Amino acid sequence: MILDVFGRVFRNARYTQLTIVVAFIVLSAALLLPNTNLIAQIYNSDSLSVAGKMSFILDIYGSIFTNFTTLSAFTTITTSVLFGINISLLLYYIRRRQSAATGRSAEWSSLGGIISGVFGVGCAACGSVVLSALLTTFGAGGLIALLPFHGAEFGILGLLLLSASIWYLTKRINDPLICPIS
Repeated sequence: MILDVFGRVFRNARYTQLTIVVAFIVLSAALLLPNTNLIAQIYNSDSLSVAGKMSFILDIYGSIFTNFTTLSAFTTITTSVLFGINISLLLYYIRRRQSAATGRSAEWSSLGGIISGVFGVGCAACGSVVLSALLTTFGAGGLIALLPFHGAEFGILGLLLLSASIWYLTKRINDPLICPIS
């Protein structure tokens, strides 16, 4: 069922391109957001050429292999890809069902998977980018250190929820557009 739906959806190049673009944006956000101050300093520096500044940005993408643990690099890359797939499937589902009057459960399920994926993106050094910022606002940043995997649980939970969302969306896409004959 899942492979049939993937074949139907990703046969259209627009959805494949959308998946790649969204995955790249999510990965870029995970890698660049924790380094915004450093990036600002580099771009405001007069001692580097434009090519040197662009090279620096590209070097940040290489940091996923050096600054991340194997688990956090895996969850960050996989979350990015699943996020892109989820967005493409959701867009396909919405476009396919626009004219039919159906419930919104698949859209809400996908939105839940996407939000959990965003909370799970991050590296071992800074933890979940979004969740760390939210938790430290409330003084709960130290609680992540008490968890068995020191916050990697959120990345794994995000992967599980994104996978469940993709499964549910493929199931809904595979459903016929008409009601079954009783």
